[in-house]
Amino acid sequence: MVKTKKYCYGLCLLISVAVNILFSVNLYASGGRWAEISSRSLSWSERAAAEAEEVAAISCSGHGRAYVDGLIFEGQPVCECFQCYGGTDCSELSSECAADANSGDPVFLEPFWMQHATYSAVVISGWHRMSYHYADGTAMSKELENYIREVHSLVGNAVTEGRYLVFGIGSTQLLNAAVYALSSENASSPSNVLASIPFYPMYKEQTMFFKSEDFQFEGDTNSWQSNNWTNDMDVVEFVTSPNNPDGDLKQSVLGGKTIYDHAYFWPHFTPIPAPADHDLMIFTLSKLTGHAGARFGWAIIKDKEVYAKVLEYISMADLGISRDTQLRVLKLLKVAVEGNGKPLFEFSYNKMRNRWDRLTSVFSKSTRFSIQKRHPLHCNFFNETRLPSPAYAWVKCEREEEDDCGAVLQAGKIIGRAGSKFSTSDRYTRLSLIKCQYDFELLLQRLTELVSLENGHTETM
Repeated sequence: MVKTKKYCYGLCLLISVAVNILFSVNLYASGGRWAEISSRSLSWSERAAAEAEEVAAISCSGHGRAYVDGLIFEGQPVCECFQCYGGTDCSELSSECAADANSGDPVFLEPFWMQHATYSAVVISGWHRMSYHYADGTAMSKELENYIREVHSLVGNAVTEGRYLVFGIGSTQLLNAAVYALSSENASSPSNVLASIPFYPMYKEQTMFFKSEDFQFEGDTNSWQSNNWTNDMDVVEFVTSPNNPDGDLKQSVLGGKTIYDHAYFWPHFTPIPAPADHDLMIFTLSKLTGHAGARFGWAIIKDKEVYAKVLEYISMADLGISRDTQLRVLKLLKVAVEGNGKPLFEFSYNKMRNRWDRLTSVFSKSTRFSIQKRHPLHCNFFNETRLPSPAYAWVKCEREEEDDCGAVLQAGKIIGRAGSKFSTSDRYTRLSLIKCQYDFELLLQRLTELVSLENGHTETM
């Protein structure tokens, strides 16, 4: 009898374990969603989740945000106010505030992530990934690498098959790592680093800052080409496509050793005509999902020796990228690939298209100011022909006497980034279109006021 009872007890226990395993497998297989788990089963994470929700619920009058890692005053998180707003609850508006369109802060995607709060949130245990390395001895998450490859496969903007990936602290760190990897060591003269005007200022500033004996910045590719350039000269060329600041799709001028900066090569900024297939390509999370503060980027590299040198640079500089950052990026990319990427990219494209439609309408009424021409291309991701919707408006002051366009715009309470920052004429100014909705509305209001004055009357939006 005792044996029978033990047998029944063991059998029931076995069945119970099997059922639980099947339940867990089915739950995980349904997309890795654990929302079905009752809050009663939470223990150590419950307080952290409650704190995050409580802080996120602070309204700040709709004109600011409170954060778990923000300042605390009298036991309460302090509201961090949007531009032009102040006060303890961000309710005080400064009517004379200038529209700051200088920064490339991609906060325009914040509403998407608020809509997808459940599956993009991250709770990290106090003992999460305390080691320098993952279990395989590397500093890069294999699962995150898989998702990066999946995103590129879905979007069709880069070839990753048979290529190596290296993670970096944003694309910024990878830019110099790539220069280091491509420059010639122990050569009689340093490698010459070039870019085509107008170009992203970090190429020049970073190269000059590090003052390496192996490379030096030499300026514009077109000027270099016209000065009896030959194929045996040691050159490393930056190609930004789409270009920052004007959004043009670019190709190498000189050929040879080239770094393709594809930060903006995503469907919300440009049609994707074909996957990029270059020896060294750099991407960044900030312009894919908007999470500039995460500081995460990646390089896709064809040559094994170049890959090894980029990896060496990252290892020497930082021993790899924060494990906490990699976990957050993984969570974000899991959301990004849902629905074959359509929810994220349709949201972001519609947001940018709307901004460009409204911006173009304002500039169409002006002869004093102009913006870059946009040309339609077929986008393989959306399977239709579309106009680009670049992250920036590249504004030109057309009046001969107005050769400092930044000053002209600043007089109209608009702060942009001067053309000289991009090694071209100050007759041009870059205006950011990727900040939050309030920033864009204020920019549009100030531009409308300027154009209205030009036309001899005042309009309101």
